[in-house]
Formats: sequence, C-alpha cells, structure tokens
Amino acid sequence: MAFIDEMTIYAEAGRGGDGVVRWRQEKFVPKGGPSGGDGGRGGDFYILAVRDVNILSKYKAKKSFGAGRGEDGGKKSLHGKNGEDFYLELPIGSIVTNLETDEVWQLTEADQKFMVLRGGYGGFGNEHFKSSTNTTPKESREGQEGEKGNFKIELELFADIGLIGLPNAGKTSLLNTLTNAEAKVGDYAFTTLDPNLGDFYGYIIADIPGIIEGAAEGKGLGVKFLKHIKRTKMLAHLVSFENLVKGSTGMIKSYKEIRKELEKYDKKLKLGVEGLASKEEIIILTKADVIDDSKVVTKVIATFEKLNKKVFVLSLFDDKMIKKFNDALAKILKKK
Repeated sequence: MAFIDEMTIYAEAGRGGDGVVRWRQEKFVPKGGPSGGDGGRGGDFYILAVRDVNILSKYKAKKSFGAGRGEDGGKKSLHGKNGEDFYLELPIGSIVTNLETDEVWQLTEADQKFMVLRGGYGGFGNEHFKSSTNTTPKESREGQEGEKGNFKIELELFADIGLIGLPNAGKTSLLNTLTNAEAKVGDYAFTTLDPNLGDFYGYIIADIPGIIEGAAEGKGLGVKFLKHIKRTKMLAHLVSFENLVKGSTGMIKSYKEIRKELEKYDKKLKLGVEGLASKEEIIILTKADVIDDSKVVTKVIATFEKLNKKVFVLSLFDDKMIKKFNDALAKILKKK
C-alpha cells in the first residue's frame, strides 16, 4: 500500500431532518390538534487522531465523506432521530486546513479529536407553531443543511527518533533490526521513497528518506521529506564506513553535507532554535564490518567524538554490538 502524506477531501456534516404536518386522529377527539414532530439534528463531522501512519492510503479511492442526515419528524409529536456523527480517522501529526475558512487543526496525540463541521438543525413540525390564535397550523419547516467544505490534509511524521543520512547509509536495515518494521532493503545506492516507521519499546523510530545535497532547494526528494523531520524529537545521524572503502569524499564530509542541508532548510523557513539543526543528535557509524583495520575505526570514532555528540559504531552482523546499542538507545529515550 502506497504511503500518502497529503490529500484533499470534500466533507459534509449531516442535514437536519424535516419537520412534518400531522394531526391527532384519536377516537372521541373529533377536532384533533396538530401533532407533527420536529426533525432530528444532522450529524457533526469530526477528525480523530489515530496511531496509524498509513491510514490516509485507505482513503485513496474515496475523497468525499459525510455525516448522517437527521430523521424527519413523525406523527404523535415524535421527534426525529439525530443523524450519526462521522469521525474521519487521521494519523498523529496531521495538519488539517479548511480551504474555505482557512481554519487549521493539528493532531498531535492519539485520540485527539476536533469537530470541524456542524450538522444542520432539524426543522419544526406543525405542532411547534400551535398557539391560542392558530389552533390548526399547517406550517412546517425543513431541516437546515449541514456545514460543508474542502479540506487539505498534510502529514508531518511525529516520531521519537528520525534516522537521517545519505542514501544507502543503512537506515532501513537498522530500523528493521531494532523494530518490527520489515521495510524494504536493497543492496545498492538507492533512497527510500517513503518514510518507514517501527516501534521500539513503545517509542516510534522513523526511517527518513535519504537526503542529498541540494535537498533544501528541492533537489532529489527535496523538502517533501525534510518536513517530516521537523516534528521528530531527536535525530540519529547514520554515516557509513563505506565512504572510506569506496574512495568517496570521506565520512566527516558526508556528515557535514547532511548537516548543511538541515541548516539551509532552517534558514529558509526561519526556524531558528526550533529548527532541524538544533535538535538533539546522536551519530551512528554504520557498516563497520567493511573495515578490517581497527586503528582506522578508532581514528574515525575519535574524529566524530570531537563534535561533542554521542557516537556509536555498528555492524549489523555483530549481535553483541547490536545488543549494546539497543540498551544504550533505550536509556536515552527513557530520559526524554
């Protein structure tokens, strides 16, 4: 199922039921009065936050939603039943904008809900118009239309840790190792097209698609996925030891390349201390198994430790190394 992070829908609250004209027809009451009941109120339209980042995909084929219509009034002064409310389930991190009124709602935690459209009032039956001067009213009133409008839905991932790094740095493989994500992995230089999420002892880890040089200006996947990091509490920056063996520009330069894109994005949106570059960050040096010389590994670690950030070295083929990192990460998250 394809990941969807934005869409536009049309929504309607329920129409109110109509009031009706009815008359009492009881035995021994030859001049029965009005008894037409009022219509029920139309259902309201709500948005509801759920822990399902892929739920927008379920709405791919349906872009129109509506709450229930109120029931018409009945005889013997019976009031029509109210229409059923409608709850549109959206992922945590959704930003919903009413395109007609520019009202905006942000869903930041599970089970949070907002009423975005109000149902129409039910109409009046003829009994409502009865008075001492009008004992046989033939008047009734139709129910009101519910509110309606077009809504834009944008999803900004809301994760505890965002995995960032150049394409093929090992983000998806690490996510699969730490969680039950079972995300697709390829043994070639490609970038994940969609963010993958996994559960790590109740904390959400997001594999943010690979950022390349020029992403802040829209190159490659561009700002489409930089925005997902914005709501992530902390970053785990993965740098692969393959940058040494393949004759590339080096590990530190690869690291700085990503940092530069984060800073440019912050500057572009004027985020300041709330920006991506200001988030707490740990550094994970991946694919350590490709380096046979322990002195080289030690030198690289020392270089990164000069950045005054927690540095971890990983090989996904070393169970002890993975266990040590797993325990360390759990402790870091518990302090948040």
